[in-house]
Formats: sequence, C-alpha cells, structure tokens
Amino acid sequence: IVSLHSFTPIWKSTPRPWHVGILWDRDAATAQAMMQGFAAQGGIVVGDNEPYHGALEGDTIDTHANRRGLPHGLIELRQDLIATKSGVDEWVERVARVLQAILNDPPRVRQVPDGHG
Repeated sequence: IVSLHSFTPIWKSTPRPWHVGILWDRDAATAQAMMQGFAAQGGIVVGDNEPYHGALEGDTIDTHANRRGLPHGLIELRQDLIATKSGVDEWVERVARVLQAILNDPPRVRQVPDGHG
C-alpha cells in the first residue's frame, strides 16, 4: 500500500531539506527500497520517517497495511517541487520508477513480519 502526500518546504521558520520523505512503520524493507530508489536518481535528499514519522495509530498505514501485514510506504513530496505542471510531471516519473522497481522485485511484494520497524 502506498499513500502519497505533500509537505510544506518551511515549518515554523525552519527550512525542510528533504525533497521527498518516506514514512513507514513495520515495513523497513519497502521503505529502504523506496529511499534507495529515490537516492539513486541523483541530487535528491530523502528523509527516513521525515518530515513526519510513519507510526501513527489509526492512519492509512496502520489501518490498511499494518493490520493486514501488507507491504507499505508513505511518500511525502515537498510542495514547492510539485507547484508547477513540469514539477508534477517530473515527480510522477520519479515516483513511478521507484514503485515499478519494487513491483518488479517479487520478494518485496510479500507479507510484512509482525513487529515495529
């Protein structure tokens, strides 16, 4: 299960350095694959459970992935990078490459072990 959100580039006067953040709870393997996939594209600052943490009771990951043991990751994109059509198009391609690589790797599409990451 993949959930896609965006975050502000500045929070309480503090710039956020990440271009993309991967939020996760129990599924460290899928999160690592996502982070590595974005980092491999070059010039991308990737947050590991940044700018938020993926372990939130009652959220999408908890409700739809953790409780069913499904692979998961929540992708947070910085809003200034997707503020234009060209920015959206660029990030659609980036996200698609990362997700396609994961889907093409059958061991990644599996049940997630119980326990927190």
